[in-house]
Formats: sequence, C-alpha cells, structure tokens
Amino acid sequence: MENMNNMNNMGHIGNMGKMGNMGNMGNMVAMPPQVSSGSPMMPGGTVVSTAAPVFEQSYVENIFRLNLGKVGTFYFTYENNKDWNAKVYTGVLEAAGRDHLIISDRATGQRVVLLMVNFDYATFEEPLVYQYPGVVGNPLGVRNC
Repeated sequence: MENMNNMNNMGHIGNMGKMGNMGNMGNMVAMPPQVSSGSPMMPGGTVVSTAAPVFEQSYVENIFRLNLGKVGTFYFTYENNKDWNAKVYTGVLEAAGRDHLIISDRATGQRVVLLMVNFDYATFEEPLVYQYPGVVGNPLGVRNC
C-alpha cells in the first residue's frame, strides 16, 4: 500500500515542482546572450552587432509626408451620417500624421484637420514622390497613368 501512495504522490503537481529544481545544479545555468532578431552569431556564441537599415514603412501617412505642399483631392466617408455620407476636400497637403491629415485652401487660407479613420482615397494632378521600403528614390520605369 505504501508503494501505491508513493506512486500517487509522484503524479501530484506539488511533487513535480520539486523535480523541476533538480535541473538548476547550483545556479550554474548559462544564459544565452540577448540577440536582436536577425543578428548574426559566431560559432562561439559571440553576437555580431550590425546596424540594421532603417526604412520608412509604406503607410499612407508616410506617402503623404513625402508629398507635403502638393494639391490633392481627398475623399472621405462618414458612416451613419444622415446629413452627408461622403465628402470631398481639395487643398494643399500641409501635414500628415498616423490618424489625421491637414489640408489648406489656397484661396481662403482655411485649414481643415481630417481624420484618417474616414479616409477613402486621394487623387493628385502631379506625380507623387513615393519611396517603397528598402528602395532609395522612386523606382525606375515610373509609369505615367
């Protein structure tokens, strides 16, 4: 009966925790070095530090930032608005953030802050500066549409 009690205790979670401490061996566990993702490591465990190139992400606000000062037409949709569901704004692109853009009317000087959550698309009458991540400048063979 005693053997049966010992077998039952072995499967008990509390006793398994005691077994887990056996692998510590006096706190002599070697921790691997902290390595940033993609950093090369030498066979001896030495991390080779390399400066990763920083590329601008291809988000619409970054495309807008590359084209500040250009005149564009911006299309917005406002759901559940019984007065107007969609609106079109034309103006000079003054600023662009992650959640907003600011345009101004050259004739009146009035500035409008528009929320990106309502943004649909934009059109421009002139070529846009566009830098895809990892590519310097505009790609070769730019199409005129």
